[in-house]
Amino acid sequence: MTPPKLQNNTVRIVPLGGLGDIGRNMTVFECNGRLLIVDCGVLFPEENQPGVDLILPDFSYLEDRLDDIDAIILTHGHEDHIGAVPYLLRMRNDIPLIGSSFTIALVEAKLAEHRITPYSLVVKEGDVEQLGAFECEFIAVNHSIPDALAVFMRSPGGNILITGDFKMDQLPLDGRITDLRAFARAADEGVDLFMVDSTNAEVPGFVRSEGEIGPVLESVFAQAHGQIVVASFASHVHRVQQVLDTAAQFARKVCFVGRSMVRNMTIASELGLLSIPEGVLVDLADIEQIPERERVFMSTGSQGEPMAVLSRIASGTHKKIGVGEGDTVIFASSLIPGNENSIYRLINGLTKLGARVVHQGIAPVHVSGHCAQGELLYAYNIVEPLNVMPIHGEARHLVANGGLAVKTGVPAQNVMLCEDGTVVDLHDGVARIVGSVPCGYVFVDGSSVGEIDEPFLTDRRTLGQEGFIAIFAVVDGQNRSVIAGPHIQARGIAEDDTVFDSILPQVQRALEDALAKESSSTYQMQQAMRRVVGRWAAKKLRRAPMIIPTVIEA
Repeated sequence: MTPPKLQNNTVRIVPLGGLGDIGRNMTVFECNGRLLIVDCGVLFPEENQPGVDLILPDFSYLEDRLDDIDAIILTHGHEDHIGAVPYLLRMRNDIPLIGSSFTIALVEAKLAEHRITPYSLVVKEGDVEQLGAFECEFIAVNHSIPDALAVFMRSPGGNILITGDFKMDQLPLDGRITDLRAFARAADEGVDLFMVDSTNAEVPGFVRSEGEIGPVLESVFAQAHGQIVVASFASHVHRVQQVLDTAAQFARKVCFVGRSMVRNMTIASELGLLSIPEGVLVDLADIEQIPERERVFMSTGSQGEPMAVLSRIASGTHKKIGVGEGDTVIFASSLIPGNENSIYRLINGLTKLGARVVHQGIAPVHVSGHCAQGELLYAYNIVEPLNVMPIHGEARHLVANGGLAVKTGVPAQNVMLCEDGTVVDLHDGVARIVGSVPCGYVFVDGSSVGEIDEPFLTDRRTLGQEGFIAIFAVVDGQNRSVIAGPHIQARGIAEDDTVFDSILPQVQRALEDALAKESSSTYQMQQAMRRVVGRWAAKKLRRAPMIIPTVIEA
């Protein structure tokens, strides 16, 4: 349903990503002709999306309105919230970026790789910025990355509180807790729409504190006799800090490996967010001078990414680092949905090399950065929103979060369970779904952006799973006869090419029958061959390979 024309002093909310997936978070807010964007992230591809590097939000909703955008607010520096910024700024490179110091530093480093110099504004908790029709107050929240912010928007259409990703760790390593007093002050003003992180809405209880990871790392380090490799997200400053401190305790040296790990930890150190004990950090170029029993590698690749450091270590293709008997590998990160198979393959590969692998399934070496049910219930009871829109999660997470809102007294009809592209209007404290806009996946494949689509990926999946058969023939168009062929070659088919000998006479007859018809085009001849081979492959091979017939007229 096409949404109606937006009325004055009404806020229109259009999520372009993050509702239905863990990633690609992006929401557009509109009021009185001006637009404000919150987050602009990427989604990482799954195994059934071969060749895809990244998945972007669908910017088509904004293409004709780029000049109406007042700013992009970035709640924190994770890739699923900032990774698509370079692609949007290619469309208009002077859109202001607003975020905390660490978030802006991370996105500026990313933009430098794309040769984009942004206009950015650093804000901190308690700051207030007027952005078009929206007065935005920034609120400290605790997450698995420093400097995360929630946003309280005051507007003519109503007040909106957006949590971003958050949890309520009461003993965070950096002492920066989620500011529930600010949430309560927002409640005193009235929160007409509460947009809430849903990732852990199915998880009972409360998320454990980051501080509980330290003793676990100490125990693992105490039992380790060889090299230690710790794999984590390249933005998890708190986890890296714990590894540095534990390494110092056990007289080990730490080496950052992976371009994003080195870059992010350099930024964190420069901003005072990471404290490096004296003499602990070493460069990869100098690692051979350090005895193996004293080495700790802090690496990327905890999600099984094929080109990341840990995968190259497991495959034996890393130039400087290898693991074997007596070494320990720690997966100090969560398992992102969709990455399960890649991660378990990586764990199996490292285990085969003789390494001891410690992961979340056997030891508490990671805690989530997202609120569980107990914390979400606290948030609802503090904020007392009139309307709720669960964000950041798959469908099951959004539904579970909506159910929690209803338990705390939010009327069921006031819970907006939306998908990407759903349009919600907020006016005088009343929120309602008014339609939807087109909102598909935009695939980044090498240097191409948006040039491949689902049918293209279907072809790739067919090639990978079913194989490829090519049929070639040369015909005399005037005499209507076959000059050469047909010849068949196959790839990805287990049988030898001689298996096609029995079908070649049928292919030739089909081609000759098509030639006998004066009106037959080259395309019709090709399709005649395709049909014969396709039926044969389904019956004989029980497969549906990609079939490419080629007929050349001499």
